[in-house]
Amino acid sequence: MAAAAPKLEVAGFVFPPVVRPPGSSKTLFLGGAGERGMDIGGKFITFTAIGVYLEESAVESLAGKWKGKSGDELAGSLDFVNDVITGPFEKFTRVTMVLQLTGQQYSEKVMENCIALWKANGVYTEAEGVAVERFKEVFKAEIFPHGASILFTQSPSSSLTIGFSKDGLIPESGTAVIDNKALSEAVLGSIIGEHGVSPTARRSLAFRISELLKEPYEVKKEILQEEPTIVSV
Repeated sequence: MAAAAPKLEVAGFVFPPVVRPPGSSKTLFLGGAGERGMDIGGKFITFTAIGVYLEESAVESLAGKWKGKSGDELAGSLDFVNDVITGPFEKFTRVTMVLQLTGQQYSEKVMENCIALWKANGVYTEAEGVAVERFKEVFKAEIFPHGASILFTQSPSSSLTIGFSKDGLIPESGTAVIDNKALSEAVLGSIIGEHGVSPTARRSLAFRISELLKEPYEVKKEILQEEPTIVSV
């Protein structure tokens, strides 16, 4: 299994095969990674490198519905992506800066995407409004230079743990915890969802999960015998 889900490198940043996220006692494996960027003047500019990690139980949870599907089929399936986003397993997302961003720039753009999604689905309530303001407050005074990371641990129930790393290390605990299921899911959805900012991370996740589902589930446990890596850069 360790060979089936190796580390990935995006824009010079290495995402190790396994990590232990902030605020979690579990070891998660690397589901996929990709960049967020934009075509500016005919040249693609990368802003961030993003890695998405999943709890071991995600493989078993996804197998019943998606085993036997190709990477292209999973990458093109909104249902598959939603099953990852809303699945009953822990997820961890590391967003590493290629270009410097302020916390305000980052949080406002992410929340703009989340609010648009909620309103389109008719699920934007007062509780989400409060969560949005809390999210922005957590980021307000932050500055993220090249190599700094924003860390999101998404619990299977409702909470979103937010952490920051300026030195390449993944801290044991987060900076803040926001208990709002819609927000927790929307943050990951803003990255790999239908209109997510990183189609490459979504495609990477789809192809790697497709490969993992081809082997007997028992084999998957081998990856979690590796020692979790705390160095993220």
